[in-house]
Amino acid sequence: MARPRTVYECSTCGDQAPKWAGRCHGCGNWNTLVESVIGSGAPGGDRFGAARGEPAKGTNAVLQVGPQPAVLLAELDELAVVPLATGISEFDRVVGGGLVPGSITLLGGEPGVGKSTLLSQVAAGWASTRGSALCVSAEESPQQVSARFARLGLSASAVHVGGDTNIEGVLADIATVQPGLAIVDSIQTVFDPGLSSAPGSVAQVRQCAHRLAVAARQNHCAIVLVGQVTKDGSLAGPRVLEHLVDSVLAFDGEREMGLRVLRALKHRFGPTGELGVFEMTGKGLATVEDPSGRMLSDRHSDVAGSAVAVTIEGRRAVVLEVQGLVVATSAPAPRRSAQGFDQKRLSMLLAVLDRRVGLVVSPNDVYLSVVGGLRIGEPGADLAVCAAVASSALDRPLPSDVVVIGEVGLGGELRSAAAVDRRLTEAARLGFRRAIVPEIDATGDHPLAVTGASTVAQALGTLGLNSPSVRSVA
Repeated sequence: MARPRTVYECSTCGDQAPKWAGRCHGCGNWNTLVESVIGSGAPGGDRFGAARGEPAKGTNAVLQVGPQPAVLLAELDELAVVPLATGISEFDRVVGGGLVPGSITLLGGEPGVGKSTLLSQVAAGWASTRGSALCVSAEESPQQVSARFARLGLSASAVHVGGDTNIEGVLADIATVQPGLAIVDSIQTVFDPGLSSAPGSVAQVRQCAHRLAVAARQNHCAIVLVGQVTKDGSLAGPRVLEHLVDSVLAFDGEREMGLRVLRALKHRFGPTGELGVFEMTGKGLATVEDPSGRMLSDRHSDVAGSAVAVTIEGRRAVVLEVQGLVVATSAPAPRRSAQGFDQKRLSMLLAVLDRRVGLVVSPNDVYLSVVGGLRIGEPGADLAVCAAVASSALDRPLPSDVVVIGEVGLGGELRSAAAVDRRLTEAARLGFRRAIVPEIDATGDHPLAVTGASTVAQALGTLGLNSPSVRSVA
């Protein structure tokens, strides 16, 4: 029997090393080697035996899949990948209409953000319309899951709960119950007895996810895995886990604000980047059908430093408020703080204001916030950020009925933003009457009055913010 020994395994590529090193020799990434114990010290058999070609104990029966002969593409039934709605509208929007039978989805998010609450509602919605659902509670007891269903007022008549953390027990539950939907919460707490490493290790996560993917296709069952995240917000475990699954969903939000955002980072059955917005209430997560109206519900338009941007999230246009605050400081290194916006891009836009517009804000502290807890990841809001900062620097409020759209280049030029018509239609629906857009997007018929600008300086001048005589805010 092999003696237990310690190796270091890369969390990105799975490559092993006998001792720790700062850089993985397999993929070249830094600080990805994680300690792992192999041999017979942990539950299961000899993992190296499986690597040499000897089947690992307890793994051969499920992993051996019969031969899959090639078939003619024209003979395949395209209805086999039709998504089935879960009954949670915002969740179905993000995953392209619903979950596909036989697919496997990975949902990641910080602790306490509401992953278990969301999936409990999805399971109850599925069970009420599609048949049985299975919740594998690897982090909670079945009694805790039952209490959560009761607290949220969800029907549990067709929802089965399994509390086994052994992958053999999980697969047995799936084979016995034959659910249309199975939820495993979380993949980091499930272990394979055929491996000697601890639950949550690279080898365990990779092996358990692979066996669940095989089971999903064999049982024609949609499986959702809950994944833990690291301190920097990325999904824990090997990168191969994200390649293995069909869809990767990110669930995040500010706990204090109550809003939660669901995004698809990967989706084999439809487009990515779609946005679903929820609000945490005493009865669980409530869908927000009109996120734009929710974001602007308590806006004060007479305050300097407030600008309205329209961002595109998937196929949805969202109108939101961007707030900037410029404050004089005596510190040798002025502070730059951005919430909901990339801080490096904020520094770039401040440099453009300094060099191309003549508004010097570099000696001052600059704070930027996207109100509502959303995060802007596309460049169409650049001009709104510049307008918010300039408005605060000059202490001049912007007109309350105007939205600003456009990407800003390093030369101070305004570049076209994607889906301008969709943005303007959403802004007009909320009562805005004017828009400042890049000159190339100003042509054509629009639902509101549009003014084109070729540079940031020209756009700010139209808003009454271009003041070349102002060289410093302090």
